[in-house]
Amino acid sequence: MSPLHHLTAPRPLSEAEQHILNAISHIRYGSVEVVIHDSRIVQIEKSEKVRFETRRD
Repeated sequence: MSPLHHLTAPRPLSEAEQHILNAISHIRYGSVEVVIHDSRIVQIEKSEKVRFETRRD
């Protein structure tokens, strides 16, 4: 039997998972770093860059 036959309802997202998805969805250029200790998310760092187009005349 394939694993698709054993689908269950998705569990609600944890607070940390919600923060990670929020950080990813609101960043255009940059990075999101997840810090883990003892298999637990303990910190989320977001570094965002602002880029400007340069014009040459």
